[in-house]
Amino acid sequence: MARIGILSISDGREFVHRDIRDFIAAAEAKVVAGLREAGHDVVVAAGSVDSNEAAVRLAREVDAQDVDLTILHYAVWAFPHFTMLAAGATRSPLLLLGSLDPVQPGMVGMLAAGGALDQIGRRHARLWGELDSQLVTAIETHAVAAATVRSLRGQTFGRIGGRPMGMNTAVANTDQWQRTFGIDVEEIDQWELVLRSEKADAAAARAGREWFEKHAAGVHYDGDRLTPDLLERQLRSYLAMRDIIEDWHLDFSGIKGQPELTNNFATMDVTEALLNDPYDFDGPKATHVCATEADMDGALTMQILKSISGGLPVLFADVRHYHADRDIWDLCNSGQHATWYAARSDDPADNLRLVHLFPEVFFFPAGGASVHHLAAPGEMTLARLSRLDGQYRLQLTRGRFERYDDDTNEALARQSTFEWPHAFARLDAPAAAFLGRFGANHVHAIPGDHVATLAATAALLDIPVDDLASG
Repeated sequence: MARIGILSISDGREFVHRDIRDFIAAAEAKVVAGLREAGHDVVVAAGSVDSNEAAVRLAREVDAQDVDLTILHYAVWAFPHFTMLAAGATRSPLLLLGSLDPVQPGMVGMLAAGGALDQIGRRHARLWGELDSQLVTAIETHAVAAATVRSLRGQTFGRIGGRPMGMNTAVANTDQWQRTFGIDVEEIDQWELVLRSEKADAAAARAGREWFEKHAAGVHYDGDRLTPDLLERQLRSYLAMRDIIEDWHLDFSGIKGQPELTNNFATMDVTEALLNDPYDFDGPKATHVCATEADMDGALTMQILKSISGGLPVLFADVRHYHADRDIWDLCNSGQHATWYAARSDDPADNLRLVHLFPEVFFFPAGGASVHHLAAPGEMTLARLSRLDGQYRLQLTRGRFERYDDDTNEALARQSTFEWPHAFARLDAPAAAFLGRFGANHVHAIPGDHVATLAATAALLDIPVDDLASG
């Protein structure tokens, strides 16, 4: 939920303001009540803006409450320069909210104020109409977007290792990240993870192994690529990552993995799945975005999606295969899907009963467990920050995850790498548009329809949106 400030702008003529003051307060109260009922924290200015002095003073008072979004509310005709003064004293994004009352021309006030802001290049959004559930939802869209952008500033990303296998799209410019998103990048060598894993609590790793053995659909030891010792090595790596995250104060992270760890130590599949999960063998926990192959733009996309969704696990996958005969995509990547996606349940047992730990495949000679499951069906929003000629864009589409009968699920999964997790997705984006324009091999997703909020987030970051569903 967001922290929202609201200032109602009035007429600067004292005799007019005196007669409309109560009308403004009543209209404002409806907006405040609607937003609070939706769960938002609303900071209300101590009176409406009826003078130059009040515009600056009240705006500063609201701004001092660290609001994510400031609503400038127009229930009546309002002097436009009051908006300009208030905007100058406000750091947060602005939303102009106008009424459509035929008696009191709030719409006129909003348009005059918005035009003045346009003239000086102050970006803002506009909404209008009588307060109902649709308008509250529209306000929420902008508020959550503003809160998301604000939350990014001051965060630290931990990049464990460097560029994996020559993958340019996994590496971002740290100066550009700082300038555009306000995010710092901490470079940490993979050797730190290995060293810490050797010192990790062996009893905790054993408890983690037994937790998987108890709750998973199967732990398929083969005596070679997957043994109890290898699984515990992966779990010690997870414990090591928890320590690194705490010691380095990381807000989100990525692990290179290939080829050093996957050739000589163990895969990070279990580590990454558990970090992204809302639980582990110790119980419930906050999700921590961790991207495989240290994919920086992938991790950043996931962090944005996590904020928009209120902290849900975010899917990370390769766009592995397109089944043209069915018009479905197989989104599949080694171990990266949080196990939560198997059933999308708050109870880990519900999810893990659908999860198999299989021995790693030939790509990864160091071995370990691959976390296999099929993503639960439901509406999804898929997105990815990518760069075109050095400039960021947000590519997105709506879609749905699907499941079929057991035989079909297995047959489809075995056409790629069966042992890895799969999400069978039907996208609104045509295949030609997706394959012709999508700027990476990794894609990310959260449940529900969040396209409007993502578009509002991108607008605040001055990043264009490429809706792949538009063809």
